[in-house]
Amino acid sequence: MDISQVTPREAYELLEQNPTAIYLDVRTEAEFEAGHPAGARNVPVVFFDPGARQPLPNPEFVATVKRHLASTTPLVVGCQSGGRSQHACELLVQAGYTDVVNVHGGFGGARDQTGRVVPGWAAAGLPVEQGQPPGRSHADLKSR
Repeated sequence: MDISQVTPREAYELLEQNPTAIYLDVRTEAEFEAGHPAGARNVPVVFFDPGARQPLPNPEFVATVKRHLASTTPLVVGCQSGGRSQHACELLVQAGYTDVVNVHGGFGGARDQTGRVVPGWAAAGLPVEQGQPPGRSHADLKSR
């Protein structure tokens, strides 16, 4: 599946240019709380099971997104480096979302195909906030 890829800086510019665009952070609640792009909403695509020591899919991921965001909403989807968010983008496109981009480099950074480091959102000096903002945290979104 061909999903458009953007750097964190390009993601920021997309969000600035389009006030209807939403940054969807698909990292865990703990990762989100520690720091996330300002204005982001959090719906984890996976949960980490300490007993199994592996990620488990969030069975409510698509349903939670659908309850809050129309399928035509421009979505900028990010995680820590771009892998989980790529998977989330694929799930969203399969569910009928039409304007989805993946943030390669995510919040923490990644390497491109040539091995060059793509700085993450935080390292790029883009706006960051911490905590679980009301109405944008996973706890709030899953309960409504």
